[in-house]
Amino acid sequence: MTRQLLGSEDVTELDISHLVIEDDTPVDNFQSEEQQRLLVEPLYSSKALSSPFLAATNVGLFYKLKGDPIVPDVLLSLGVQRPEDFSQRQNRSYFVWEFGKVPEVCIEIVSNQEGDELTLSKKSRQKGKTTVKKSIYAQIGVRYYVVFDPLQQIQARDEMDGALLRVWSISPDGYTELTPSQGITLIGQSVWLNAAGIGLTLWEGQFEEEVTRLWLRWCDRDGRIIPTGAEGREIERQRADRLAERLRAMGINPDEV
Repeated sequence: MTRQLLGSEDVTELDISHLVIEDDTPVDNFQSEEQQRLLVEPLYSSKALSSPFLAATNVGLFYKLKGDPIVPDVLLSLGVQRPEDFSQRQNRSYFVWEFGKVPEVCIEIVSNQEGDELTLSKKSRQKGKTTVKKSIYAQIGVRYYVVFDPLQQIQARDEMDGALLRVWSISPDGYTELTPSQGITLIGQSVWLNAAGIGLTLWEGQFEEEVTRLWLRWCDRDGRIIPTGAEGREIERQRADRLAERLRAMGINPDEV
């Protein structure tokens, strides 16, 4: 039985049968899909965040019983975890009334000019949409809103305006920009999300293929990237090799230690 407080109404066993929680429509290109995984896998393979937490990609964020959800490319919610039974509809999407909170971080990865991240596209206006994603996230109280524009698709004034990464933090009056006025434009620049206990940085390198690309990565307070599982294993192997070399230099066989 679900029992949460929605506004002033005490609700028991909410009826969500009318909500479309999944449509199985592929919407992302390869780079966006890889980028999303790069922002989720390291959180689970490292110990960068204390458990429990939930990091997910392209999952509906339902913040009201009537109307469509918003679907961030990546969301991070602290202090919650996925339910075990996915056969129940209320366990297959992020229903705010089920989890008891909105996510701390919602990230949008720009892949074209139709995403409504900061301004409404012509197509959305023709469909009668009136609210951009930034405003929706602010209205529901998401602590940090992140827009990453790796291919510089939305660079008009009042949008990214030359930045690759911009981050906003919630305030009583809506969102205020956490990144500098010019945004983040350079590899290695980072921004710390204090309430989330983690940061974001721009990184150039290879992920899952031998092609160097620009990526958005989680980082620690000093700007060091949170490694993927594969990167973490490689770091440990290199440490073991260096230790073995030092032992051999001291006349000690590392295989006998």
